[in-house]
Amino acid sequence: MNIMLFHSTYGLRPAVREAADRLRAAGHAVWTPDLFEGCTFDTVEEGMEFKDRIGKEELLKRAVLAVAPYSERGLVYAGFSLGASIAQTLALGDDKARGLLLLHGTSDIAPNTRVEELPVQLHVAEPDPFETDDWLTAWYLQMGRAGADVEVYRYAGAGHLYTDPGLPDYDAEAAEATWRVALGFLDGLENA
Repeated sequence: MNIMLFHSTYGLRPAVREAADRLRAAGHAVWTPDLFEGCTFDTVEEGMEFKDRIGKEELLKRAVLAVAPYSERGLVYAGFSLGASIAQTLALGDDKARGLLLLHGTSDIAPNTRVEELPVQLHVAEPDPFETDDWLTAWYLQMGRAGADVEVYRYAGAGHLYTDPGLPDYDAEAAEATWRVALGFLDGLENA
């Protein structure tokens, strides 16, 4: 599969590159655009402040420009937290999208969004301060109405960005379970 993997509000950290390497080792082509142009952050607050200074429209513009050379190939969009919300926005607007892999995040869905049985897999902590139960229930129903085929995996007791070994949220057991399931999801898309 051709995978476009977007970083979180912490920026393009080593964990994102390691995730890309893991996906490449499984036989996938992976791109990791740097939407923060080299800036990384040690706290979520610093990253959020930087993201807000850039603005949502500029971030999406950067993401679209990063994707443009590859979108004709039929991409799987993927991302971590903020990157997941960007991946979701792009995948729902790309009729060639092959799948959507969301790690630690979701995004709003426009009421008129329609997709053709887009395979979607979400991995999220339980509870997650950024992805509350009420929000996730509404999101799941909206994605279904839009035509997406959604699977949700929750990880009790894990921190928000539990797949990043460089952060306090890291949960090795939940991270390995996530990658095992996600790699199976990607294999299924390859064979579909």
